[in-house]
Amino acid sequence: MEYVQERVATLHAFGDGSPDAPTDRAAVVVPMTEREYAGLAAERVLSELEALDPARVVVPLRAPADRVGAFREWLDGFELPLETVWCDGPRVADLLADAGLDGERGKGRDVWLALGRALEEEYVVVHDADTKSYSREYVRRLLFPLANGFDFSKGYYARVENGQLYGRLFRLFYAPLVRALRDGHPESEFLEYMAAFRYALAGEFAAASDVVASFPVQRTWGLEVGTLAAAYDAVGVDGAAQVDLGSYEHDHRAVSGPTGLSDMSRSVGAALLRAAGEHGVDPEYESLPDTYRAVAESYVDRYAVDAEFNGLSYDRSGEREQVDTYAASIAPPGADTRLPPWSEADLSPAAVADAARADARDAANGEVAGDE
Repeated sequence: MEYVQERVATLHAFGDGSPDAPTDRAAVVVPMTEREYAGLAAERVLSELEALDPARVVVPLRAPADRVGAFREWLDGFELPLETVWCDGPRVADLLADAGLDGERGKGRDVWLALGRALEEEYVVVHDADTKSYSREYVRRLLFPLANGFDFSKGYYARVENGQLYGRLFRLFYAPLVRALRDGHPESEFLEYMAAFRYALAGEFAAASDVVASFPVQRTWGLEVGTLAAAYDAVGVDGAAQVDLGSYEHDHRAVSGPTGLSDMSRSVGAALLRAAGEHGVDPEYESLPDTYRAVAESYVDRYAVDAEFNGLSYDRSGEREQVDTYAASIAPPGADTRLPPWSEADLSPAAVADAARADARDAANGEVAGDE
């Protein structure tokens, strides 16, 4: 328990209070993939949202055509004003291509497609569906700052589960990389802001709709970092807050393999380094991996002591191996493939919704072959 304020306003969960928040004016975006179908975590999320009664729930769905019908039927079983946006159908692909927006698929692209519909409400909340400990209070906590002088809020929580520390990509990659950049650019307000978030890679945030409409969106796993950078441009340091969401239990990813932490680190690093460059930071890319590694290894030593202090198991050598893996992912960010802010997109949310609805209908009727 602590009450420390960071560079951004920090709202702590000192008890079990339920803050008053404008849930009836909010759209909640909950991205899902086929692995969430009828899962216990997703069931809990949707059941809690039923009790919350938000104005709208939008589920961007990434799934093969032959799973869409059953998935929509399952979602329709919840008493919610819920709209499913199937992100992988041919009409949606054609719309994006016609607008010059075709490209890599990923979580960020899915969320962007759903945001167009969510922007019809006054506030937007985005969070994941794989949270075993999910509570309706998370939405209230995220929305509370927006009704009290802030325009953007970010959730944070400790990843301590099964007797060990998780949150590895944040602890071992993001945080030490930001620290390495700050050591070379101590005057950067942007880096100070990016370092202030206690769990920058959390998927939970809320903002006023006009603010969200101004966000360019990363297509893949850089979504969370890109969102923080976009919020800095939209509302500044003083317009942002972070909110303690308390206990949080997530699924865990392997380091290697498709969608593993190694792949994610490349997207996260690219998003961070691109944003840093756009805000006046010119990293020394030749030395940055070694600088990062030195900082990260010092963090490993600190986490080892912290784990022992709390009676947690800790694999120091395994964490050092992860640091080496992540160091190899640090490179100039390459081409900018972000999706445009909805306020500037040459595409209407209604057109996306109509296309996704027609695609899903055809998929349910067996008229879409394979994974389009």
